[in-house]
Amino acid sequence: SRQEEPASGWASLLLRPIVCPEVKGVTPEKRMEVRFFAPGTLVSNLDFVESIFGNAGDPYVPVNDAGLDVMHWTGHTGAVILAPHLTKLTKKEVGLPHWDDATERQQRDSMCWKTEDELYNDGMAFKMTCRTDAGVIVTLIADNYFGYCKKEVKTQISYSANLFGNAEEEHAGGTMAYPSYNLGEGFQMNSVRYNGRTFKDVLNDYGDHIEGKAEGYGIDRIYPELIYIPEDAYASLPEQCIRWTRDGNQHSIPLLPGNVYMAPSGYHLRMEKHPAAPSWRIVGTTGEGIFCHKPCTVSGGGKSEISKSVMDYMLYGPVFVSDYEKDMEYVREIIERDYSDRWLEPLAKGDPNLRPSRKVLDQNRSLGSVIKLLTPSPAYTAEFNNWLNEIPDHIRALVFIIKRIYWSDWGQDWDNHFGVDIVNGTYGHELKYRERKLVGTYLRVGLFSLSGWRTFKVRQDFIASMKIQTEDDISASVVVPARALSHLAEGEKSESCKFVINSEYRLFQRPDDAIVRGLDKQTEADLSRPGNFISNFEPLTNQQVREMSKYVVDFDAFSSPMQEMLKSAEESNSSYVVCSANPRQIDGKPTKNPRYLQIRPDLVKPFNTYVAKMATRLFRAIPADQPVHNPVNAVMLGRRNNPPDKEKGIRSLAVYSPIHYQELPELFMDFICSLTGKSPSTTGAGSEGALTKGPFNALRPAADLNSALVGFILTGYAGFSTAAGHIGPNVRVDHDISLLIPEIWCRMSSEERDPEFLIKEGLLEPLQDFDYEGQQIPASRLGYRITYKFLLRFFGRVFDNPASVFDETILKPEKQDLESFVDGIQYIAEAQQRVVMQYFQDGSYEE
Repeated sequence: SRQEEPASGWASLLLRPIVCPEVKGVTPEKRMEVRFFAPGTLVSNLDFVESIFGNAGDPYVPVNDAGLDVMHWTGHTGAVILAPHLTKLTKKEVGLPHWDDATERQQRDSMCWKTEDELYNDGMAFKMTCRTDAGVIVTLIADNYFGYCKKEVKTQISYSANLFGNAEEEHAGGTMAYPSYNLGEGFQMNSVRYNGRTFKDVLNDYGDHIEGKAEGYGIDRIYPELIYIPEDAYASLPEQCIRWTRDGNQHSIPLLPGNVYMAPSGYHLRMEKHPAAPSWRIVGTTGEGIFCHKPCTVSGGGKSEISKSVMDYMLYGPVFVSDYEKDMEYVREIIERDYSDRWLEPLAKGDPNLRPSRKVLDQNRSLGSVIKLLTPSPAYTAEFNNWLNEIPDHIRALVFIIKRIYWSDWGQDWDNHFGVDIVNGTYGHELKYRERKLVGTYLRVGLFSLSGWRTFKVRQDFIASMKIQTEDDISASVVVPARALSHLAEGEKSESCKFVINSEYRLFQRPDDAIVRGLDKQTEADLSRPGNFISNFEPLTNQQVREMSKYVVDFDAFSSPMQEMLKSAEESNSSYVVCSANPRQIDGKPTKNPRYLQIRPDLVKPFNTYVAKMATRLFRAIPADQPVHNPVNAVMLGRRNNPPDKEKGIRSLAVYSPIHYQELPELFMDFICSLTGKSPSTTGAGSEGALTKGPFNALRPAADLNSALVGFILTGYAGFSTAAGHIGPNVRVDHDISLLIPEIWCRMSSEERDPEFLIKEGLLEPLQDFDYEGQQIPASRLGYRITYKFLLRFFGRVFDNPASVFDETILKPEKQDLESFVDGIQYIAEAQQRVVMQYFQDGSYEE
């Protein structure tokens, strides 16, 4: 660049992004081709998109010619040319008309000129696109921002999907979630009960994949750390072994950390150390999960968070005892009470609850049943509910933890297995079991404006679900008839199924929570690895890192990988280093849009994906030569809700409760508008176009709306949504709901996820239009929202005290501020009307 005649050159890159996923036995994978051209100074932009979408090779080599791959090419070709110098072009030079010759829309959008020296787009960054109905699209980008390069590939994938038909490019996140449980120190397999299969069946059907052993177990031929065990095996943590009896002889194998032990039902065990205690536990995971799909989700709505583990967001503390002797007397009263008198109405003949009421510690009563028993319910008498309401939360937690640990051979002598330390001659306040202090696990769910985080104790048997990320921003999907598929999950009733695949190899993440040291452990682990692609993080010098490490309390808050990386950088005298908690400083303030390219977690840890797929194969007894189909099971779109800010003229969107359900008309009213609150990725609140893609669409929005509507009609998927940001003006939830809901949903049956069932059971309630100061408020367009009964029934599968997680002001945000609630609904209605009128003005409503 300092030579008299600077060197110049251009670079190019060929991509083959996926447009339609493969569904084995039904449709092949389909891709388009996109060629990037960039000046040599922007080769880093090509490196960026190559990291995300891969490299399709030399375009001049026949094997890379999409035209010769007719089975897998959509027939569409795109080009992207990076040319930031074009910001100096005038409107006249790019062919725009004079003001007097312009249409009303061209005048409105400033796509015309009055003087010849007017710069196109006022000299700011822009893009221009030319496309044909034959499937050729060329885009000029007059900017060097990495994100626009990725978004243009997204735009061209969407263009190809709409021209190809029966495929969608979706702005979505998603995960496969498999419920997991803390099984304590021992667990008896009873695999035959769940799918009628034995180890002999498994070995017969999958012998090519499993190396069978004479003792009656098997080892996976690809991953030897995956071990297949008999249907009646027993896992013992004290003995640290898996044991079983075969032909009258007892056999055993070691129970080791890092190994997975899978039964013929697909249920699999692993040994895991408690994150905040010196103890270990056995963790069990089911063989069947659910695919939670989060489409049409605005920026900041939780696309990435749906696939993150809640493990990073859990807090740990002692199990509190107020007065040991009095508390244990209270616990014994609860355990020994007769509960047969709790019902408000006489039970119908044949009702299972007519049987004699089981004791709390009865082996035939589960922990979930005890939690339900001790949670107030409209089905109980007023006297019984009053008695329940008088139980202090810490007493309730003691009952649950004793129930969780209880062994039947203790009989009535259970209290001798627990205790507290004697401190200064008096009883302490931390419960112990076998001389080991017990640790309770708490999960944060929301923040009151001035009161700090709201945390709630989770069940003692709760473990965060095993999640396999399936989507994060750019997804390709296809709908196929269910009759063309075999071995679908039990309870799958849809006549058509949607299959979705992630179009990206790396994800352009914005780690909002990483600014809090130690909170986002995934980001800290990612950024501590070499070879990262980083944007908008502050480059720290050695001296700055030394200053950070002096403050050991704050420095120790980082997870181990980030601590080790920073210490290594300090010792090596590296020029610069990046820290997850230090975004780039712009005008003296940290940016809210730090980014990095994260390798897809399912590619980093392929073992987890393999285990999940093999577990499902075993559970459904899918033959070895048949594919494992995991179509979408649940649709959970995300909303970004902001509270009102009258000083800045921002109206409220925080009118939604934690979970809503909308029927198709109301759902698509929201899709068409796609209102969003302020998020770090957007310049402000407004209509973003999460489905219709706003500026990232080479066709008119009607094409995307039609595809999405047909998909919903064919599949019959119910449109649920979750809140991010705020619920009402006073309750901040950030992404807590987005993280939590997969844990709830994967613990519900297919029938329980059906909105007809939920409405019939009073678990969803409709919002009704109402009058306010002489005006009709169209609240019914918000659809249905969850009720207190929903909390009692389903949140009890995660929390000790489900009734306390959301109070009435959260379930019904109008209770916080009715005026704000009314204005928020009016704002939504006005925005929907404004956006829909654009479809009439341009005539696209007829498409």
